[in-house]
Amino acid sequence: MPAVTADTLLLPRLPELPESLTSWRDVRRIVQGRMSLEGEGFQVRRPFPGTDLSLADPFLLLDHMGAVEYGPGEAKGAPWHPHRGFETVTYMIDGAFEHTDSTGGGGLITDGATQWMTAGAGVLHSELPPQEMVAKGGLFHGVQLWVNLPRAQKWTPPRYQDIGARDAVLLSSVDGGALLRLIAGELEGHSGPGVTRTPISYLHATVSPGARLAIPWPERFNALVYVLSGEGTVGPERRGIEEGQLAVFGAGEALTMRAADVQPQASAHGWEILVFGGQPINEPIARYGPFVMNTRAEIIQAVEDFQAGRLATTSAEHLAHHTEADGNLR
Repeated sequence: MPAVTADTLLLPRLPELPESLTSWRDVRRIVQGRMSLEGEGFQVRRPFPGTDLSLADPFLLLDHMGAVEYGPGEAKGAPWHPHRGFETVTYMIDGAFEHTDSTGGGGLITDGATQWMTAGAGVLHSELPPQEMVAKGGLFHGVQLWVNLPRAQKWTPPRYQDIGARDAVLLSSVDGGALLRLIAGELEGHSGPGVTRTPISYLHATVSPGARLAIPWPERFNALVYVLSGEGTVGPERRGIEEGQLAVFGAGEALTMRAADVQPQASAHGWEILVFGGQPINEPIARYGPFVMNTRAEIIQAVEDFQAGRLATTSAEHLAHHTEADGNLR
């Protein structure tokens, strides 16, 4: 996985959490991701929706794309489609996605980069593999997370954040056994580059075989861990979890997880996981395909606006993230 790597011995470290004095979150549920087809027919694993959506609030959907090695002519994407009422967060680990939208924006999301798209009042866009990948094939691996917007921000103008691979904040576990890439939110005084409208934290961790990762976590946030590759255990009860599965945690102030001593060959370098959570919005959800609003009437309006060409009439705001080059990156 070429998503940014670094020498963990040279990175800021998370604090050691005292075992007996820490309120560890237990694991309430392990959810198996279901296979589904999206766009032109590319396969994704989707742990939610399909289960109780309230467990994931403020998150609406998680699609794990790949990892897959495409042959020539096999790569597919999602041609023009609309969105309204939420945000899409596309994180590419391997390969690339090319984005084009109705506001004239666009760009290439590749190896370790993230595009944070606030659809808000509405946008039309396409997400396609670049022509070189279509022609030659190649490795493709990424994740798309949908983040809900509260009622007061459903009609905000569209906004884009292009978060480069080097923009993520790099941290280490207390013993250097895990590398964390903080994309959004705060962790022990460190802030990820993603500017969030809904309070969330989102990170990608690589945990060395046999290593433990303990993370302080805001008590007002829910907490979820999704396995991108490899095997491990989660929670103080050490429940087993593997690629394509999602752990939903209960209440508490910290998370604990451990990579299996022996990893599958495809994940020999370490256990790859997403750790994320947010402050539940606790509002009614009306949902129809690419539209997520609060009432059925608003969904009908979104469909009518799309059919009449009124959905995307506002220019999007683009946020660029700049950080100093880190000499530890490789």
